[in-house]
Amino acid sequence: CLVAQSPPLEPPAEQSRPAPAQEEDAGEQKTPLWIFGYGSLVWRPDFEFSSRKVGFIRGYSRRFWQGDTFHRGNEKMPGRVVTLQEDYDACTWGVAYEVCGEQIAASLQYLNMREAVLGGYDTKLVKFHPQDKEAEEPILALVYIATPQNPTYLGPASEEDIAAQIIVSSGRSGHNIEYLLRLADFMRYFCPQVEDEHLFSIEEALVSILPCLCQAEEPLVEV
Repeated sequence: CLVAQSPPLEPPAEQSRPAPAQEEDAGEQKTPLWIFGYGSLVWRPDFEFSSRKVGFIRGYSRRFWQGDTFHRGNEKMPGRVVTLQEDYDACTWGVAYEVCGEQIAASLQYLNMREAVLGGYDTKLVKFHPQDKEAEEPILALVYIATPQNPTYLGPASEEDIAAQIIVSSGRSGHNIEYLLRLADFMRYFCPQVEDEHLFSIEEALVSILPCLCQAEEPLVEV
């Protein structure tokens, strides 16, 4: 994996701004927990955290193989979002969030609802490698992975078919196109030296389909 040098993370949205450090009671958990995000969590964690780092995990590739009938699609037209596939030679870039004290229980409760409410998700501890040079050792981080046992798991498809499905899907969190483009923008801005072939191929296919779709939807004008 190439270690890209990228600009610092911009301030997150209001609801995901790092919470100020709090004094811990004697009974509170003092060991921080790191959570690795590789999809929408890279730009919208929606839980309080103490710090965050851009970096990668080894042994997994990111794939648009998970269906979404809530956030980016619906029951009739499910969207496509990313999950991780075991891949010995690959690595996946994303963001790891450090949560401490009371943030730990709150973030896990939120993620269990957001990521695992339907079942078919595995949680694993993985070695996260920060891109900043100051980090000498990898950090152990928790990650959520959708499995083929997930009720809305869709599995492999061509980049063109995935793009076509993304174009027509939207859910309560917005259009599926936004999800794809935000993820591509994250990779270009924060990991400019990394080539995510699967992600960028789908983006390219989507861009090539959109003009044809727009022309097909133009109303006929009588001359």
